[in-house]
Amino acid sequence: MVPPLSCDAMRRRKPIEGFVLGGIFFWTIIAHLVASCLAIQLEERMEIVRKVLKEVPLIDGHNDLPWNIRKFLKNQLREFRFGEDLRDITPWSTSAWSHTDLRRLKEGMVSAQFWSAYAPCSSQHLDAVQLTLEQIDLIRRLVNLYPQHMALVTTADGIEESHRSGKLASLIGIEGGHSIGTSLGVLRTFYQLGARYLTLTHTCNTPWADCCKVDEPGRVPHIGGLSHFGTLVVTEMNRLGMIVDLSHVSVPTMLDALATSKAPVIFSHSSAHAICNSSRNVPDHVLKRIAVNGGLVMVAFYPHFVSCGEKATLKDVVAHINHIRDVAGVDHVGIGAGYDGVNLVPQGLEDVSRYPYLFAELLESERWTEEDIAKLAGRNLIRVFRQVEQIRDQLEAQGMLPIDQSIPPEDILGRSYCRYSGPRT
Repeated sequence: MVPPLSCDAMRRRKPIEGFVLGGIFFWTIIAHLVASCLAIQLEERMEIVRKVLKEVPLIDGHNDLPWNIRKFLKNQLREFRFGEDLRDITPWSTSAWSHTDLRRLKEGMVSAQFWSAYAPCSSQHLDAVQLTLEQIDLIRRLVNLYPQHMALVTTADGIEESHRSGKLASLIGIEGGHSIGTSLGVLRTFYQLGARYLTLTHTCNTPWADCCKVDEPGRVPHIGGLSHFGTLVVTEMNRLGMIVDLSHVSVPTMLDALATSKAPVIFSHSSAHAICNSSRNVPDHVLKRIAVNGGLVMVAFYPHFVSCGEKATLKDVVAHINHIRDVAGVDHVGIGAGYDGVNLVPQGLEDVSRYPYLFAELLESERWTEEDIAKLAGRNLIRVFRQVEQIRDQLEAQGMLPIDQSIPPEDILGRSYCRYSGPRT
């Protein structure tokens, strides 16, 4: 009996010399068999992914849905049908910025999502604090509307508890240091309201930190990293147990934050600068520092950060994941797609339902084990979160008090026009 050809053998099989009759038909059959084998192999890998994601929570570091709700619905949730397929409902169905609903999150096996509480840079020194509070309120109200499917989570243990109960752990991240209005009191208040990371800048400098824009050709740094007050922000975040997020910041700010923080830091949605030299990505020398710090780079999917162009594929995202693994190690890479905050997505990663296909693609390589996939999916972020909480507990045991210093007046000179100057003495 002639043994059946394997998929690999069929791919390597060459035409028989002199074989003419029925040749086209023969190779059509071979092509069909190869395609069938590839489909079977993909399904086998998908089964492994499903098994892993049933055991380990898939955690995404950044989703901008709350800003889209503000943009499209003015934060009025009575008109938001999150439990339905938004691809069939306007204005979501006609928007290139929409990639998220509960149905697709479940299909993508997402167990935990950091929702972005974002205020535009144009609100800095104006109403950024109010806008951020409104976005936090929106996230909390959204979670409360779907108690059978979502849970507001503020701890590492809470992520795992929600995963076991089958609910989407919903965490809050503040996107942009301008949201705190140069006030450590506001920072503490955001933490009390449930925020568990602060991105130190968005695409604008704050009076205490430089953003990634200053790294671009022809740009001049405002500070050259973190100011003294900026280091106090990081220190107070360590005391609170709030994760320091370095996406959007300049390279000197990255290095200053790494030098200041006692706890691991994250990049909630950035990719590898060595592959795409966007100022939003992380250079190799910083990746090496992340490994020492114990932190995490959560890979973004936006094509301009992945391929430095308008088109990218799932394989391009895989290249960034592999590069960060190569430089920093498998313990220091995660996923932070950035859905609903981008109007372009890679082919194969069109929305939040597609995460399993990314992990299945990684499993095609022998270097990725089930344990590695588990780390990438969520275990790395949970480890970082727990270490942040441990540093908080250590600082509390040492008797560290809240930092009560204000930003120096000279740091906001000319930008205090909307501020109360204080009581007269």
